[in-house]
Amino acid sequence: MARRCELTGKGVQSGNNVSHAHNKTRRRFLPNVQKTTVHSDVLGPVSLKISTSALRTIAAKGGLDAFLAGTPASKLAPEGRKLKRRLKKAQDQAAA
Repeated sequence: MARRCELTGKGVQSGNNVSHAHNKTRRRFLPNVQKTTVHSDVLGPVSLKISTSALRTIAAKGGLDAFLAGTPASKLAPEGRKLKRRLKKAQDQAAA
């Protein structure tokens, strides 16, 4: 299972454990990725694997629709870009 946020693209980072004697061993920093269902006003419930920091950002922005509309596509992961396109297309159909 890939440990990557489907909206922001946040993934695994690597670094060092440093002991008191300053010995360095490699380690991995894993993101806190959760499977959750986020509600969109236009698309309905959307099931995603997202990081908890992205979940807090969605709540702060006022929902998934506002988060995707306010975030540039260059800062989204490929799955987030697809979701943004689906949202825009559904909004355009609802307006027409």
